[in-house]
Amino acid sequence: MTPISRRAAAVQPFLAMDVMAAAAAKARAGADVVRMEVGQPSAPAPRAVIAAAQAALATGRVPYTEALGLPALRERIARDYAERHGVSVSPERVVITTGSSAGFVLAFMSLFDAGARVAVPQPGYPAYRSILAALDLVPAPMVLRAEDRFAPTAALLRETHAQSPVSGALVMSPANPSGTVITEAALQDLCAATRSLGLPLISDEIYHGLSYGEPTVTALRFDPDAVVINSFSKYHCMTGWRVGWMVVPEALVRPIERLAQNLYISAPYLSQVGALAAFDATVELDAVRDGYARNRAILLDALPGLGLGRVHPADGAFYLYADVANLTNDAADFCRRMLDEAHVAATPGLDFDPDLGNHHVRFSFAGSEAECREAVARLRRWLS
Repeated sequence: MTPISRRAAAVQPFLAMDVMAAAAAKARAGADVVRMEVGQPSAPAPRAVIAAAQAALATGRVPYTEALGLPALRERIARDYAERHGVSVSPERVVITTGSSAGFVLAFMSLFDAGARVAVPQPGYPAYRSILAALDLVPAPMVLRAEDRFAPTAALLRETHAQSPVSGALVMSPANPSGTVITEAALQDLCAATRSLGLPLISDEIYHGLSYGEPTVTALRFDPDAVVINSFSKYHCMTGWRVGWMVVPEALVRPIERLAQNLYISAPYLSQVGALAAFDATVELDAVRDGYARNRAILLDALPGLGLGRVHPADGAFYLYADVANLTNDAADFCRRMLDEAHVAATPGLDFDPDLGNHHVRFSFAGSEAECREAVARLRRWLS
């Protein structure tokens, strides 16, 4: 009998990926499925990214890099913080990672010992809970409230800490599954709260660059010791390239370097070369974001007429998190039937909220405008 570790058994399935597999199986069988289940841009990587990777590959050598990443890429990311946010970041504090996923592993392992409780938003990205559980850490849910626009606040963090002390806090803006942005004032208050409580703050900023009116602000503006995690997957349309970055306090650079050396050596060389070129593709990428804005408008206009009008504030990212309580009390079954009968794939809210997620569905509008309109038409027929 093959043993299964307690850690592996504690990790819940990533339902969005399960839905993706089911949708892909239907597509392979010939079905025409509108894909709204995963946070994956339908646009390709920018032309400059592809050209840079092709040129690097043509040299015939694809080597390791330093564990912290290509120096030129670290320098360019640091410069971007000065240009975009007016924040001074030393390149030595930038760590290139194998997607943001590796960033979370490195952050959790470098900041917390086994058994520590870490405050995370609920609803929130499911991998937070799963990675914490796999590392023998305990997720402490900050249950988001309508009166706070479903965004974490300093008051909510203090309440969570008072109920049972936490060793750190993680926030995300714009958020997954909702797209909700933490306002500048609220983020400043959160940073002040973590400092006053003596807690490290991890800020997931993977959807920066994707907002629709509400500005996105880095936590580094208010707390230079915040651990910031970002990625080239979303705004830069590079999901499968698996390259992201962290900005960390100087004291964490060497511990994280040691972990990275032993866990994955370095992020992929070709992906890092492409990522460096991505900074020259802003015009192309902003055009993609404008397409998301049009899709968002289509859905926000159509969903109320389908009985799906109650959504969290969709300030950024490319998601709508819809309350389906008036249609079902089993979002997983609702999504299965929607895929089987309407051929529209979306993710049940249980992925993001194990307590109230049965009443919610997340729709990704990262596809084309034509796909978005087709999804609305299919849902209208299915729900009529």
